[in-house]
Order: sequence, then C-alpha cells, then structure tokens
Amino acid sequence: AAGGYVIINREYLYLEIRLISLKDSLFHMQRVAIIGAGPCGLGLMIAFRYALLKGAKIPEIVCFEKQDDWGGLWNYTWRTGTDEYGDSVHHSMYQCMWSNGPKECLEYPDYSLFEHFGKPLPSYPPRSVIHDYIVGRANKSNIRQYVMFNMRVNSVVFENGKFVLKVWDKKNDSVFSDSFDYVVVATGHFSVPYIPEYEGMNAFPGRILHAHDFRNAGEFKGKDVIVLGSNFSP
Repeated sequence: AAGGYVIINREYLYLEIRLISLKDSLFHMQRVAIIGAGPCGLGLMIAFRYALLKGAKIPEIVCFEKQDDWGGLWNYTWRTGTDEYGDSVHHSMYQCMWSNGPKECLEYPDYSLFEHFGKPLPSYPPRSVIHDYIVGRANKSNIRQYVMFNMRVNSVVFENGKFVLKVWDKKNDSVFSDSFDYVVVATGHFSVPYIPEYEGMNAFPGRILHAHDFRNAGEFKGKDVIVLGSNFSP
C-alpha cells in the first residue's frame, strides 16, 4: 500500500513537468478518459488541474469511478463480495488497518499532512487518516467536476482512431458507449484476490477467507487462525 504512494509522488512531478512542457501541443488532445478515481487517477487529474492553472491548454477530462466515492482502495465498506448493484467490491481495507510505511514517505509534494491536519502526526497513521488526507487533497484541487461515480468501464476498444469505452451506469442499470482520444487506466492492482488451491481445502471444516474480504478481527476471537502467504495485502 505504501509503495503506491512513493510511485505516485514521482509520477505526479513527472506529469506536471510534461503537461507544462507540452502546453503548445495539448490542444491536439481532445478528450481523455481516466478509469479509476483512486490515488493514481486523482493524482493525474490534479496534475492536469495544475497545468491549467499555469496556462496550459488541457483536454476534456472524464473520469469513470465504479464506486460511489473517490479514494479507490482506501475506501472502506463493511461489504464483501458484491456491492448493492451486484458489482465486485473493489477495496481490500479492514477497519483497524494502519499504514505499513512511514508518513514521511507517503506525503504528496504539493500538499503535506501538516497542511491538511494542522498538527504533527505519528509516523505510521491509521487507514482513516490516510483516506481523509487523500480526499482532502482532491477536494482542495477542485477536480470532482471531472468524475462520474458508480460507472464501471466494461471494455475499451480502439477503432477508427478513437478509444471506445463501454460503460455500465450501475445506478440506472444501463450501458452506454463513449469515445476518447486517450485512455489512462488507473484501476490499481490490489482489488482481485488470488486464492491458490491447496490439497485438503475441500475437506477443511473451518472458514477459508482471503485477506481481500477481511474486515474485523472480532469474529476470530478465541479461534485458532493460520495465515498463509506474506505478500503485500492491505
């Protein structure tokens, strides 16, 4: 989880430099679709916004977010499996998660944790603090106008010089198509659990749970639990 932030910081600086340097050619970019309004998608929209404020011409931006709010993986819900529309739950957050990386490595270059909260914080903040920080930066940047929520992109096809997106409007249960000159996929890579098959799993009498569906440790109180795997898993 923390590693994503470090990457975003570097990409943010690179994107701002590139967007400003391309100010004379950006008007050839007519429409840009961004799939996902998590930290990466938000960072790109903010970079476009800064470019606009510095005099660059930017394209029309449309961001499709499958959840009902931005924040991506850092959103928390009690739901597992599917949401109220039957779509897969995106995030892997649990209630009492704390960052596994120090805040000194997580801050955005343009918006510090101190600026947001107005006070010093411990080096390893909880999930709720990081989520509040991400959302606060997005709100400060005035980019919500670009985002369409509860919109799942089902497919992207390049035809006749355009990217054609087929989008499921989950709230209205309808599907529509839209075309763009460029597409940025910012959907993350922690939303689909990988569950290997071990001999004997079919006969195991207890519960088998992937970390993606873990929400609270209370249900395991007084029970014997074995954890398999030590890879990154929020």
